[in-house]
Amino acid sequence: MRPYNKRILMMCKETYSYPLYYLAREWKRDNEIAAFFFNPTETKYNECDLNDTTYYKFLEDPGVIVYNSNHIADEFTEHYNLPIIDNDELKCLESQFSHFKNFNLQILTTQYFTRHYHFRNYFVECTYEQQMYWLVLNYRHILNIIDEFKPDIIIDTDSAELARAVLIEVAYNKKIPYLTLEYPRYETFKTISYRQGYGIDEYFIETYEKLYKKSQECLKEEYRYVGEFRSKTNIMSSEFKGDVTASYKADSVFQILKNLADNIHYFYNQDYEAKNLELKRTNKVLYPDSWEYIKFYTRYYFTKRKLMHKNKYFVNPVEGEDYIYMPLHLIPESSTSVKAPFYIDELNIIEAVSKALPAGWYLYVKEHQSMVGERGIDFYERASKIPNVKLVQLNYYQDPKPWIQNSRGVVTITGTTAYEAALMGKRAFVFGDVMFQLIDGITRVNSIEDLPGLLKMCVDTTPLDNIHSCASYIAAVKEVGEPVNIKTLLKEPLLVLRFGDELSEDAKCELRHLKNLFERYM
Repeated sequence: MRPYNKRILMMCKETYSYPLYYLAREWKRDNEIAAFFFNPTETKYNECDLNDTTYYKFLEDPGVIVYNSNHIADEFTEHYNLPIIDNDELKCLESQFSHFKNFNLQILTTQYFTRHYHFRNYFVECTYEQQMYWLVLNYRHILNIIDEFKPDIIIDTDSAELARAVLIEVAYNKKIPYLTLEYPRYETFKTISYRQGYGIDEYFIETYEKLYKKSQECLKEEYRYVGEFRSKTNIMSSEFKGDVTASYKADSVFQILKNLADNIHYFYNQDYEAKNLELKRTNKVLYPDSWEYIKFYTRYYFTKRKLMHKNKYFVNPVEGEDYIYMPLHLIPESSTSVKAPFYIDELNIIEAVSKALPAGWYLYVKEHQSMVGERGIDFYERASKIPNVKLVQLNYYQDPKPWIQNSRGVVTITGTTAYEAALMGKRAFVFGDVMFQLIDGITRVNSIEDLPGLLKMCVDTTPLDNIHSCASYIAAVKEVGEPVNIKTLLKEPLLVLRFGDELSEDAKCELRHLKNLFERYM
């Protein structure tokens, strides 16, 4: 139902604000709309290529109230070297706002505060006092926004970053529905989560259980889909078409140099043309150094090119070898820092799984395409020293299906591969709560010490009899969700908003689906 006379707060950050910009134009005729741009990097900078189509585009619309975090960023900078922590306030806030996560888990949701877990060294390390101070400042600020705007509902298209972790706690405490997009992995379908994807929403569990009781005849379209999925040569989702996830070839030196030139121009525009350099010098936690970005990307592009060819770290699979397949994640990303915060360190998981394998089996670890060149080489060196672990050449196959099909089973933190394995009748194990774990054959690992017993289930090579469960899951996604290729809505508006063009018909179609999805649950 189209919203009417509601106060709608939109959580905005960079390209994820694009779909919300168009939804705000639709809804503001009958509702009060506010957009909260919570990332100071985006809002404190003078207008440049980073923010001209996001924050500054929203500011042009007099029908939308725009909030930012500039004043708490200034306060954080003022006390950067000696943060002011009121322990009584800290304890009081945590006692009120830790329904989903305690404070130490909340700070893990931002890449700014998880430098010890990832390889983006343009983010500087910070102290625990600085982390707690920024967290408290966010709570004060967000509570003020909620008290001032008094939203009836909160809309979001992503789940990463600290302000979101704070806001969902405040929203829960004040009984304000917070709607975030969730990714069930079936085709391009998206659903709604009321818990930022941290855990499975009750309404979806109920829908799945209802449909599971249906007959095969009632689910014949979904049965057909699973059958066709199992017979397909390539199973990678169409949503990844043209994305780095579907890229298996090394970039040419020319392409690398072009990319670097684009990077240099981007930061020159940011620092010198838009005059943001002085601000960056005041606080490197909130405003990372551009030169560190350029050094990072230079190393990234050339290391990636090297690793996409034959190298000493990645090996080819051995035909007939028994193995458990473990594809790695993009780190940092909400799939780990939000959905599985206790299992961000993938090296620890590799070590644990290697100890739990049946005798004679190997753990095949495949790097994520987006991490090639970004992850430190020392990670590969340490993982390769484990005798029954093999880092496999990621472009040996051009699709995930052979890796899964030839394996005994799949281990992943929260990745799509578990869903794909289940649809293929293979066992899979995950470390975080994801929607598709409802499918028979996907097991949630509750303790590392359970792994030896769990992996023994993979000794039986009989394909799982889980078609009905797969079909029920797909039917549930179709019933509660909408097909939305969100990547289209995150890419196309950049040039459209910059040059005043119209969205393509494809993008307008995706936007209608997204609008329908949100309006169903508002």
